[in-house]
Amino acid sequence: MTPKAFIHVQHLLGTGHVVRAAAIGRALADRGVEVTLASGNTIPPTLDTSALNVVELPACKSPDAAFKRLVTLDGEDIDEQWKSGRVKASIQAFDTAEFNLLLTETYPFGRRQLDFELTPLLSHARAKKRPPVIATSIRDILVRKKELWKEQWMADQALTYYDRVLIHADPDFVRLGDSFPFADKVEHLVRYTGYVGGDKRAPARNADGEDEVIVSCGGGAVAEGLLSAALVARPLSRRAEDTTWRILIGHDVPEDAYQEYRRRAPDGILVERARRDFPELLKRARLSVSQAGYNTVLDVLIADVAAVFVPFSQENETEQTQRAHALERHGRAVVVEESLLSPERLAAAIDDALALAHHPHKVLLGGADRSADILIRDINDNRRGSAS
Repeated sequence: MTPKAFIHVQHLLGTGHVVRAAAIGRALADRGVEVTLASGNTIPPTLDTSALNVVELPACKSPDAAFKRLVTLDGEDIDEQWKSGRVKASIQAFDTAEFNLLLTETYPFGRRQLDFELTPLLSHARAKKRPPVIATSIRDILVRKKELWKEQWMADQALTYYDRVLIHADPDFVRLGDSFPFADKVEHLVRYTGYVGGDKRAPARNADGEDEVIVSCGGGAVAEGLLSAALVARPLSRRAEDTTWRILIGHDVPEDAYQEYRRRAPDGILVERARRDFPELLKRARLSVSQAGYNTVLDVLIADVAAVFVPFSQENETEQTQRAHALERHGRAVVVEESLLSPERLAAAIDDALALAHHPHKVLLGGADRSADILIRDINDNRRGSAS
């Protein structure tokens, strides 16, 4: 019987969560698994989901970097009726087949706002006559919580419901215990997969990216400061004022704002929407300027390009700052703190990054394939256990 996997993913501001979930889904599909991807937000148009059965759940997002509220895509606060509909939609989607795997992205090590939906879904799955393997997929670094009880809750949820914790990181570079104080409690569930990303993408069009400064911002929802500084910084740089700067605007930036960035761009700076061939652009570039999200940092490492990181650090966000400084310690990048960002500081950081000695840092890749192999072994073990 063909194995079936159900992947639940919710991205709130950036798109990295759904990018990783889809990559694992494609790797499972390549191995003959029928994959359903249930997404709680709009999937970016640059993402390949052609091998997956996509279910669009009632969509929500975070209106800001505080992540304290969930709103509909129209900006309306969600209420109990909306939550009830979301729970019903998730369970109905899960009941369309006898799934052998339920994979949640981030939860319970984040996305606690979705507990109203995911605890009922997990309980429903556990109560089935033949429960599926239940696994979670988490990135290399978790966001630390101010209240220790919230992190204790994460560990308790994992121990109550989960069979596997996949960490998409290189354990020689960063480990779960670096950002999670209860790592020892869930250690028996953990498998490190290597970083998810670096898949083959569309080749760069013509010579785009050749010796350029590539400025990117992921989805772009929280990158106004970086984009505005980049529009002014080019003539202030001593090592990069002589080349084209290409600023890629994420698809979460509204069209009117995108057109305003284009209008403000001086000679020597190109402004366009984010492109699927972004990793290939980086391989041809002189330098990358970006935030420090998981997928972007991985693309920078694979391209082996000089880099400046301006990690997103609004509200209580610590994940990007920790990742960016880890790379800075390896001599692979220069970091500009978001709170100190200005065109002058950005230009100076670019010059410093271009002056760094070349110290390539080889990280463990192949995370999507390794995740799929681990999960298929778990499915097979679970099937044998159910049959005995």
